[in-house]
Amino acid sequence: MNESISVVLVDDHTMVREGLCRMLDGEDDTTVVAQGATVAEGTALLATTEYDVLVVDVTLPDGTGLELAASARARSETVGIVVLTMHGDDDTLLKALDAGASAFLHKTAGFDEILEAVRRSHAHPDVFSAAGLAGALRRRAHDDKPHLTPRELEVLAQLGEGRSVAQVAHLLHMSESTVKTHVGRLYDKLGAGNRTQAVMAAVRLGLVSVPE
Repeated sequence: MNESISVVLVDDHTMVREGLCRMLDGEDDTTVVAQGATVAEGTALLATTEYDVLVVDVTLPDGTGLELAASARARSETVGIVVLTMHGDDDTLLKALDAGASAFLHKTAGFDEILEAVRRSHAHPDVFSAAGLAGALRRRAHDDKPHLTPRELEVLAQLGEGRSVAQVAHLLHMSESTVKTHVGRLYDKLGAGNRTQAVMAAVRLGLVSVPE
């Protein structure tokens, strides 16, 4: 018989944690060796416990379980990391991927799915598994434009017309210092060092029309 997979559980919901513990301990090949309810407790467990797989919730009272996932991955390339969450958005999924997780599951998943994720992450810790991963990656690939506020877009359009800070302030009924703040943020978001670079970057990204 194969050696049991040792699991560390970190989840602030006692019923969820204890339910998972009972079910995993009821399997021949999985054993829960430690439990925690916070990032602080999880951090201490990762430093002092020998384990094969970390099962961690995303939302914890003192931070995010993704911090623990990243910490666990930094310590070892061979541990499995299963992220459980109530969030199904692309951002959380992709952050789990970037943190080095092996699997990403919604908390509504059945125990069989969680158990399979634990086993699979133990066998293949470097292979990320998540429902909807392909779609999330496609959306991230196409969502590479910087997110500008409506006011920043207004300022950018005026800059594209060649107007000065004073003229933009007058036209948009803003103070010059406020316009300068918006311009500085535009430079940061567009990776520009001056007005011309900012306008051309915005044109390339389709944020403004080509100046006439």
